Amino acid sequence: MKLRVFVTLKPGVLDPQGEAIRHALAALGFEGVNGVRQGKMIELDLTEGDADKANEQARNMCDKLLANTVIESYRIEPA
Repeated sequence: MKLRVFVTLKPGVLDPQGEAIRHALAALGFEGVNGVRQGKMIELDLTEGDADKANEQARNMCDKLLANTVIESYRIEPA
């Protein structure tokens, strides 16, 4: 089963990479961009066929490695 994990900084956590992207977009002439939040997408290809079990595995992976849950949130979706 393939899953996608989206990891983003929690609201209120400073995002220097997002701010750098916003400045670069302005330098390229893109106006009206008030803010940018940058994150990452991880695609997992799991051998588990049961959707509930696969989601539980992915949650455990996120909690233990893929996301810093102190400052990051994550969302799991089917791929």
